Amino acid sequence: MASLPLVPQQHHNPPENLQHQQNAHRDQGAAAAVRPAVAGVPPETDSDKEMSAAVVEGNGAVTGHIISTTIGGKNGEPKRTISYMAERVVGTGSFGIVFQAKCLETGETVAIKKVLQDKRYKNRELQLMRLMDHPNVICLKHCFFSTTSRDELFLNLVMDYVPESLYKVLRHYSNSNQRMPLIYVKPYMYQIFRGLAYIHNVPRICHRDVKPQNLLVDPLTHQVKLCDFGSAKVLVNGEANISYICSRYYRAPELIFGAIEYTTSIDIWSAGCVLAELLLGQPLFPGENAVDQLVEIIKVLGTPTREEIRCMNPNYTDFRFPQIKAHPWHKVFHKRMPPEAIDLASRLLQYSPSLRCTALEACAHSFFDELREPNARLPNGRPFPPLFNFKQELTGASPDLVCKLIPEHVWRQTGLNFPYPGAT
Repeated sequence: MASLPLVPQQHHNPPENLQHQQNAHRDQGAAAAVRPAVAGVPPETDSDKEMSAAVVEGNGAVTGHIISTTIGGKNGEPKRTISYMAERVVGTGSFGIVFQAKCLETGETVAIKKVLQDKRYKNRELQLMRLMDHPNVICLKHCFFSTTSRDELFLNLVMDYVPESLYKVLRHYSNSNQRMPLIYVKPYMYQIFRGLAYIHNVPRICHRDVKPQNLLVDPLTHQVKLCDFGSAKVLVNGEANISYICSRYYRAPELIFGAIEYTTSIDIWSAGCVLAELLLGQPLFPGENAVDQLVEIIKVLGTPTREEIRCMNPNYTDFRFPQIKAHPWHKVFHKRMPPEAIDLASRLLQYSPSLRCTALEACAHSFFDELREPNARLPNGRPFPPLFNFKQELTGASPDLVCKLIPEHVWRQTGLNFPYPGAT
């Protein structure tokens, strides 16, 4: 799980040469015009950062170290001891470490995220992960606490081990000077939207850090799982949230404008940035800081109108923006890009949060119609991972939307009776 949540509060920036390649076809003069005008954008300061856990200094993940714990004991289930042998550290960050381990009783490989726990507070990530159960969301198997001789308390989250991330897959294609084939872009993005539809609609969680590093990919089945809920939160209407959140390249413009009341549509923006990156082979908005991030967005979407700024943050009153025209979407991508892909990107990357499509609406978009064909297969002839086993995330969806989401052949195979137009 080399890709599991590494640094939720710090931002991974691609190599400098990749940044300089980005947007070479765009008007570079726009940057000089916009930068002085957005001085009112809140700066990125350490004081804005949300509670980061301390870095672990212990040796609990040293290769060969064995951790034993007791699980079960609830609802009549017998208690049993389970032991893990640490195999290698696969990620470090401000939160702690992630290491690959093997269960000695079953031989199963897992990932364990080890976080220094403040004894005064509950761990939000643990609380949220206990709420979730979905094929496109990382699974919490169980958790346990461990201590050190210095009386430090650590929370250990035991999760599925998934060997790759979308970031690593993208890097593979980039190193080969290739773009990811659409036959992979489609199932990857579809599953990302399925996972988001679930967390947005069922436990009503906003992830707040959707990016390729936090999207795990099984290289054999091509199943995608959303991971790292260290920045996630259940959003409550009227309750203030931190605006300095989400890795910069994928940060929604309302966050750059300092909004503290926002919606799950910030995840939709991030997913739109991921889609564009899969199609382009490099980030669409590679800003070097908060102001530069807005510059990169304006170079594509044009200057936001006063109404769009109000939609993003009603309290933002600094309107000193030069008028930059939007760059046509069909010129952002290469000439052979399917119009459906361009249309989906344009529906996700809107200034006004309320105008962005929902995750479920994105799943129903025509860009994914190929996945709904009866004989759809991966290039190696194997079937796609399950794509239509919807459950709770369809609650409240209109019949028309459900009809678009679940192909007729799936309804017939499962024996469900759904009134398709013209069906006999």
